[in-house]
Amino acid sequence: MLTNVEHASDKVNTKNPFSWAWTERGNGAHQRVQATATCPFPQSRGKLRCGHRGWWLSSGLQAEARRGRSGHVRALPRWVVGVLRRHLLCQTDKREIMANDAKPDVKTVQVLRDTANRLRIHSIRATCASGSGQLTSCCSAAEVVSVLFFHTMKYKQTDPEHPDNDRFILSKGHAAPILYAAWVEVGDISESDLLNLRKPHSGLERHPTPRLPFVDVATGCLGQGLGAACGMAYTGKYLDKASYRVFCLMGDGESSEGSVWEAFAFASHYNLDNLVAVFDVNRLGQSGPAPLEHGADIYQNCCEAFGWNTYLVDGHDVEALCQAFWQASQVKNKPTAIVAKTFKGRGIPNIEDAENWHGKPVPKERADAIVKLIESQIQTNENLIPKSPVEDSPQISITDIKMTSPPAYKVGDKIATQKTYGLALAKMGRANERVIVLSGDTMNSTFSEIFRKEHPERFIECVTAEQNMVNVALGCATHGRTIAFASAFAAFFTRAFDQLRMGAISQANINLIGSHCGVSTGEDGVCQMALEDLAMFRSIPNCTVFYPSDAISTEHAVYLAANTKGMCFIRTSQPETAVIYTPQENFEIGQAKVVRHSVNDKVTVIGAGVTLHEALAAADHLSQQGISVRVIDPFTIKPLDAATIISSAKATGGRVITVEDHYREGGIGEAVCAAVSREPDIRVHQLAVSGVPQRRKTSELLDMFGISTRHIIAAVTLTLMK
Repeated sequence: MLTNVEHASDKVNTKNPFSWAWTERGNGAHQRVQATATCPFPQSRGKLRCGHRGWWLSSGLQAEARRGRSGHVRALPRWVVGVLRRHLLCQTDKREIMANDAKPDVKTVQVLRDTANRLRIHSIRATCASGSGQLTSCCSAAEVVSVLFFHTMKYKQTDPEHPDNDRFILSKGHAAPILYAAWVEVGDISESDLLNLRKPHSGLERHPTPRLPFVDVATGCLGQGLGAACGMAYTGKYLDKASYRVFCLMGDGESSEGSVWEAFAFASHYNLDNLVAVFDVNRLGQSGPAPLEHGADIYQNCCEAFGWNTYLVDGHDVEALCQAFWQASQVKNKPTAIVAKTFKGRGIPNIEDAENWHGKPVPKERADAIVKLIESQIQTNENLIPKSPVEDSPQISITDIKMTSPPAYKVGDKIATQKTYGLALAKMGRANERVIVLSGDTMNSTFSEIFRKEHPERFIECVTAEQNMVNVALGCATHGRTIAFASAFAAFFTRAFDQLRMGAISQANINLIGSHCGVSTGEDGVCQMALEDLAMFRSIPNCTVFYPSDAISTEHAVYLAANTKGMCFIRTSQPETAVIYTPQENFEIGQAKVVRHSVNDKVTVIGAGVTLHEALAAADHLSQQGISVRVIDPFTIKPLDAATIISSAKATGGRVITVEDHYREGGIGEAVCAAVSREPDIRVHQLAVSGVPQRRKTSELLDMFGISTRHIIAAVTLTLMK
């Protein structure tokens, strides 16, 4: 207990783990000194900083002290001493009660230590068998994984995909062997299977992927796991309103990624108290020390600055970890960060805390001796059975989302496709309560605000943090809990390309909607004109790319995306365009629409969005000159309806013109060229944006870059002359 508090230089150092110690810092007259009340139990640590002004953090009481010229600290006022003493007595009683609840018994502590060492042994054997692997990164996290999987987390061992299970994300995905080792200890993977690490046809890849039932999202590209964890935690807290919790194990090196702090800000803003992030501060990165090395207090300060409840612990002390995780479960309205100071390669002589061992197994000639050394520290072969989860997640259905009524538009109505998107979303939201919308602070421009006004409880504002928005959407969609739509200016999705490609590896069912596409964005400025988005999304495996051209096709695109497995991208446009389809028109993925045709067609013109309307205007003008052209709306750029394009091309003498509000590279023209590449008699002439545009009116920009009506007419005329 605290005694003689009158003199800050007095020290109380008992064997009570909740004792308080007062220390001095600084030297010389009138230097700031600090009196620190320390406690190894995380939530209990408070500080009274004495000097020009000091604070007792738990009570908010102020006290002042100055170092006199004699070098002694002046006594604190006695009324402050009395209040502090009474406060500390009360707090200590509470801490002792909490400690009894949190502290594991001696047997449990030993089993957790032994489990951690078995995880190390599994990791050594697996990486030696594969000839490579980030063994040292596994060893630093062994105690954290042991405590999480066998003391803290609640889940069904035989059903890793159960919706009520606690979630675990290994953001430091290069440490995959220790995740696989944990599931060996759980009983889901055999030891012999673990030796197939990284081998062909084995699901135990270098980094975790959802090919394995206990992996929700693919990791390995650092800085992305926490954003997905935020999405899972948000879904659990606000949508499922369930008891499951989310744990994310991160490396210290990935804290250099800005996306990590986007996720930190998101979790704090939404009070995600069901989320725990663990920083494995093992000092070393891939090629050298991490920027902060073992500056665990700096990590702690960063986490606290973002509004997180934060504990600093010895990451190899299973008892301290158990207490920290338990304490995190008691915190309300704040996410928790656990900064765990660890050592890379822990437990391996001459490798622990040594550089240049990242990605390397121990030498095979040393492996047996190292395993025997670690085995000698194991005192029991007992296992702890994970606790069962609380089964309180709601039963949901996110399949077969039907359009409750036909689109309410008439041929000739003028409306922007990006506004139609907002209206369609709101309509879908009325039919299914698991539809959610995420926005990157663009809801007024993308018209997702229409959904927000009707369904505010299912609208997630992610602000201008597109990387995190994509990861949050990914997390929300895991376990089939939501139908997630994330909308932003299409140009801004380019900064989240890494998250998008990892989403594809995660087999994500998320829908991205990009507005303000092409030079038709006009006077909004060149930085907001998406001219690379089709190329980007076309390159993503299993991504369906919609490019609707009017209100009817846009509404169908939204519903089709909601029912499509995998990632979807819908490209919308800012200018108002006429409705060209009737409400009864049916749309399918991979089926183009031939919107203008006759038996006398001479050229096939393919356009989408704004350029489809330019093509139709050109067709009208050419018909007055006696020239018939066939006009195709591809509807989906991926998959592209190659059959319709090829048959139309053959019917028009092999002459095809593509016109697009996008750069030539990776756009519609190149997609069409690929589709007809085995047809020697088909020639494709491409009209596309050929350079960096300027801020001008839409009509001026379409004309400047050769994708307006008059340029299509000229291209048709030139093609017929050849």
